[in-house]
Amino acid sequence: MGRKGRRLRMFVFPAFIIGIYAILLVFFPDKTYVAMRHSGHIFLNLVVPLILVFALMAAVNLFLDPARITRFLGKDAGLRGVVFSAAAGIISTGPIYAWYPLLRELRQKGARNSLLVIFLGNRAVKPLLIPVMITYFGWEYVLVLTLFTMTGAVAAGYLVGHLFKE
Repeated sequence: MGRKGRRLRMFVFPAFIIGIYAILLVFFPDKTYVAMRHSGHIFLNLVVPLILVFALMAAVNLFLDPARITRFLGKDAGLRGVVFSAAAGIISTGPIYAWYPLLRELRQKGARNSLLVIFLGNRAVKPLLIPVMITYFGWEYVLVLTLFTMTGAVAAGYLVGHLFKE
């Protein structure tokens, strides 16, 4: 399939959805407006994190060469790579699937699977939510849960690294 065919295929799904909305608008205008409003809100919630991740991907391509990524996240990253991956996971925001393209790109440039697992596991630790969790569960519970989450992410990272023979 040529370039024109691929470009055309890219618009099939959006055109199909617009067509469904148009048909439903004729038969159920009130419900369709509500559905369109909800879809718009979901779209707006997804656009910001996706733009952020694509901007980060562009920055990675512009400023980080494979040698530098390998130094921070490659085979010789050591403890610095573990700490960097854990901290990056903790401070990352947005939906997880928005990070997948960037993580794939880092992996293709030499990042270790184990460090990507540590990043993904530590996304469960959210410093802004800790005060709310303490209010509901108490500080002892939150401290133990947070430490177990972080330790579990590191353990899972090392396990994946061992399984993939990094």
